[in-house]
Amino acid sequence: MLPWINLATATAPQGDTLRLLRRGNEFSIRLGDGNELMNSRLGGSEEALATLALDHLAGRPAPRVLIGGLGMGFTLRAAQAMAPADARLIVSEIVPELVGWASLHMAEVFGDCLSDPRVEVRTGDVGEAIREGTDRFDAILLDVDNGPGGLTRPDNDVLYGEGGLRAARRALTAGGVLAVWSAAPDDGFSKRLARCGFDVSARTVRAGRTKRGARHTIWIALRIGE
Repeated sequence: MLPWINLATATAPQGDTLRLLRRGNEFSIRLGDGNELMNSRLGGSEEALATLALDHLAGRPAPRVLIGGLGMGFTLRAAQAMAPADARLIVSEIVPELVGWASLHMAEVFGDCLSDPRVEVRTGDVGEAIREGTDRFDAILLDVDNGPGGLTRPDNDVLYGEGGLRAARRALTAGGVLAVWSAAPDDGFSKRLARCGFDVSARTVRAGRTKRGARHTIWIALRIGE
């Protein structure tokens, strides 16, 4: 078996070390302690995050979609495949180096998706983008950390607590959708979404594009009420 080769390292805002590794045509992004955050062979659940959410935007003119986390671009590319020509897809990535890795080390993974005129990549905290105003987005897709129950960065809890969820609801247009990826199910999070004014459904999807791989959870939360 081919060995893993370390291509690059970066430091996240809270001081965590991220490493980009390659083995043949497979890429992996891991924490310094070896915990794998993403793998180029396993993007099925990240793609489902976009497809399940954008299903609810069919027919909306010029939808605005905020994507929290660039990662390896699985969610972005799935959104591009479904979004109309007049859509705006805004990606918020808190680690600047990951954007550089996309065009340098992982160009074969990303292809030309970042040159799409519908796409804008912003370096910064997706939570700040959410809190900037009301009725700004038709969909917010959150693939940040390991989900509401598996945080590697404690600051991410502001996205998944009631304060963060109410901010997300304010940032959505009427009937807009908040989609959240998680490595594991969390009944408490489903209840929290409902308390914050969302009509909630949770879906279990595979990490891979086949029926193999770990099971992940995606919440589709529709903004209800005024």
